[in-house]
Amino acid sequence: MSLTDSPLDHHDDRSQLKGRRVGHKLGLRENWWQFSLFTVITLLIGMTIGVERVALPPLAQNAFGVTSVLYTVSFIAAFGFVKSVMNLVAGRLSDRRGRKGILLAGWAFAIPYALIVIFADAWWQVIVANLFLGVNQALTWTMSVTAKIDLVGPVNRGLAVGIDESAGYVGVGIGGFLAGLLVTSYGLRPTPYLLVLGVVAVGVLVTLGPAKETLPFAQSESTGRASAVQVRSEQPTPKLTRLGAYMSWHDRSMLAVCQAGFINKFADTLVAAFFPIYLLHRGVSLAQVGLLVGIYATVWGFGQVATGALADRVGRKLPITLGTFVISGGLAIFVGANSQSLWFLAVILMGSGMALVYPNLITTVGDTADPIWRGGALGVYRLWRDGGYAIGPLVLGGVAVFTGVSSAIWVGSVLVGISGLILLSLFKETDPKRRKHEPAWRSHPEWVAPRG
Repeated sequence: MSLTDSPLDHHDDRSQLKGRRVGHKLGLRENWWQFSLFTVITLLIGMTIGVERVALPPLAQNAFGVTSVLYTVSFIAAFGFVKSVMNLVAGRLSDRRGRKGILLAGWAFAIPYALIVIFADAWWQVIVANLFLGVNQALTWTMSVTAKIDLVGPVNRGLAVGIDESAGYVGVGIGGFLAGLLVTSYGLRPTPYLLVLGVVAVGVLVTLGPAKETLPFAQSESTGRASAVQVRSEQPTPKLTRLGAYMSWHDRSMLAVCQAGFINKFADTLVAAFFPIYLLHRGVSLAQVGLLVGIYATVWGFGQVATGALADRVGRKLPITLGTFVISGGLAIFVGANSQSLWFLAVILMGSGMALVYPNLITTVGDTADPIWRGGALGVYRLWRDGGYAIGPLVLGGVAVFTGVSSAIWVGSVLVGISGLILLSLFKETDPKRRKHEPAWRSHPEWVAPRG
């Protein structure tokens, strides 16, 4: 106790902490209603990006006459760059100002995205629109998954993230399906983007209405972790630079997780942008291309509930590492195959690998970070992960320009395989029930402590 603190102040702190423990019970069952609301929000967020994946790429050639591979996939790079940076900003701000306000701000950024695409008369304007979509996806999806982790606490965290990601990618499928129907019936513009505006309206209503602020649940969990001997009223959050250094270098498990997320987006970029080009050049019909890509997304989306629950039973390292190698193998089978049956096998393997990897990487960050600065830690991870969307299209597109699309897919397979080897060597189990070592910041608190 400092000289300026009074016993009454500390009594008040203890009373507030006790109230937090009583008033904010953690758990999936205890918070099923709020968890369900945020799951609906995640589905709506996914629908927004689902419209983009189906309705936007054809605009490049059909509306603007763009034929360059690099220029066509540049909208993904623009989206990924902004999304990765804003993930970091959103996570940091949410630890200080809460989740709900940032979620609402994220919905607002989807409005100019839709309007710009509707009225664009050049492809560069569509790329600008994707900057707004990147902000939208970063703020909304980061807050939605963080809110679920807040509500559930340390028990069943893998299942919670699995449900979140599954809802999001089911939403991607629904949005893409509806966009396909609208494009077929009414053309590429404006109806798909009117659907986006309708989804945004519903999302705002749910967020403004029944959805609650979940930051107090994170504060309650942090309080529960405090020493039984020492009561702490407030733990200052690390400076952003120190948190970035911790996640990216000091904690080697988090380094492995961040690079895995980064390379994972190279693989997804290949499916979203390069697989269709590769297959169409080989004479595969557009309907078959859509079926193959749809199977990949469906296996990935629905599989994440099971793989998230699996990680709660067997730990995080096995599904993440295994899934990474499965993705690498799926890419190799796809580009090396000459039959449709092997292409189907490849996309099923890739979807399964994504389901094993994607939600559980997020879960490892939730396992490791203190709840007080968990939003910022998730932001750093998502900065790295979605940075793969910014860099992947440029690197793979460059390879495709000089040596062909098939070479770009081979390069992606090798990079994902190397990522798996890094996970094998550096990543240590983070599941609180199974880990043998506490997170690195507990042994080295100076790595995350604010400078005095």
